[in-house]
Amino acid sequence: MKLTDLESNWLRESKLDNTLKIIQEQQQHKQQELINIGVEFSQLKSKYKAKNSHHPWQSSNLYYILLKLDCGNLLTDSESLWLKANGLHETDIIAQEIKQFTQLKHKYKVHQYQNSHPDDTLYKILKKLDVNERLNHSEYNWLLNNPLLQTSEIFKQQESARLAEFTALKIKYHITKYQDESISDTLYKILLKIDAELKLIDEEMNWLKQQGFIETINILQELEQAQEFAILKVKYKAEKYADSSPKSHLYKVLKILEAGNQLGEQDINFLKKRQLTKTIEIANQQYIYLLKSKINLGQLFNDAEIAWLNKNGHEDIINIAQRKHFVTLKKKYRLVDPSLPIEPFYEIMLKIEKGERLDPVLVIRLIEEEMLFYAGEIVLAHYKLEAEFYEKEWQRTGNKWHIPTASSYWRKANQPEQSLKITSLNLEKIKESKLKSAILVTRGGAFRDLMKLNDAENCAKKAMEYQPESYQPYTLMGAIDYNRGNYEKGDYWFEQARQRGAKTEDIDNEIKRVIRSTKDEEKRHEAAEYLFRKDANRYCWAKVYLKKVPDNVR
Repeated sequence: MKLTDLESNWLRESKLDNTLKIIQEQQQHKQQELINIGVEFSQLKSKYKAKNSHHPWQSSNLYYILLKLDCGNLLTDSESLWLKANGLHETDIIAQEIKQFTQLKHKYKVHQYQNSHPDDTLYKILKKLDVNERLNHSEYNWLLNNPLLQTSEIFKQQESARLAEFTALKIKYHITKYQDESISDTLYKILLKIDAELKLIDEEMNWLKQQGFIETINILQELEQAQEFAILKVKYKAEKYADSSPKSHLYKVLKILEAGNQLGEQDINFLKKRQLTKTIEIANQQYIYLLKSKINLGQLFNDAEIAWLNKNGHEDIINIAQRKHFVTLKKKYRLVDPSLPIEPFYEIMLKIEKGERLDPVLVIRLIEEEMLFYAGEIVLAHYKLEAEFYEKEWQRTGNKWHIPTASSYWRKANQPEQSLKITSLNLEKIKESKLKSAILVTRGGAFRDLMKLNDAENCAKKAMEYQPESYQPYTLMGAIDYNRGNYEKGDYWFEQARQRGAKTEDIDNEIKRVIRSTKDEEKRHEAAEYLFRKDANRYCWAKVYLKKVPDNVR
């Protein structure tokens, strides 16, 4: 305890100066000692990562715990719990590392080594030796220089064992020509992975290829296939099949199943002969699941799939698929009638999907019965298929009479541009006037569809020149004038057509098509008014177009 001034004065007055001097020296020494302890405590906190602790050394267990660690002593469980409770987790980790370091020193008989801090080189070396990991040259030399000969001898023994293992692996995996005995190279690590049945990464496979180790790659692939084969046998209940070689036909069969494909008759017989009935059941269930998923996706079964379902008694799945596909196709071809029967419409749409021609008589009958709209998606698709058919026939046979037929169908398919394309040819090379006229009439019709009426008129007049007695050019001229609003002139041309053999019914149908296709409401009303005044009975159908035209249209 520090002397008070009163006590110091009393000693002086009592002439006990030597006593006072001794007491003061002791107190100064004690004060310096306390300062030194404080510095040491600060250093220990930094060394053992306890800087965040603000405990004074006099009133804390920390100083004594850190002193204990610095002397290489192990902490008790209660001391470790104290560190955790006070948030000194990093310090506790170091303590655990020191504990492991101490255990490794005992294990490798270097317990006489004084330093116990985890940053020490020996700790890193011992950890490597403990997991049979190679030391680098500097680490090995460090052992020799310290000297820790017993530890270096352990490393040499491990090196010998590794070298023997490497040699055995090279023989096992057909790399006996490889002369580099260094066990630290890439090859040793790759062979260890292969032997442990671990999958190689792409870089390792590429390295083997670059080194020319083809036999090793083949062995590796066989091992991988054998592993896959074993897994597939379990998955598909074929474990009782004894042959485990990837060259077995069963492996190929199971690979087909794994890819989600159907087994062929030969493969099914192979499974039957080996009494792998459970494998067949799984294959069938898997195939049915695949087919049902096609139904959910709105996809169509092919002929082989339908045949398989029929053979295995799953006609119900076929019916479900067809009805669902029918709904999908109805939406695609805009058949909104919910009461529409599946036949013949499903077969019709299937043919269109496959690009097959339809029966023209059936299509016409369905249009007449108003079960198909004359400009609906199915009818347009039918016309397109017919146009493509006759165009190919012309290219195949050279018969130019297919040109006006194909052109006419392109027009009906609402693709007049294609009609113009196929009729764009040099008529001078065609000898038959009748054929020239037919081509010009359908070409003029395509121009009229595009409202290029002057071009249409030129085609009609040239067609008249080539075949004056054909009614078709005159019908075209009548339609052109009706498009222009020249109804009386149009009637003149229609009358010329009638005199040359055109049926009144066909002329009326052409007039009806003209008015129906007119987009201008006012012109349509005007044409209907003209016809109704001309013959109300004959043109009674025009009444529907006699509605009052709104002012904003006029």
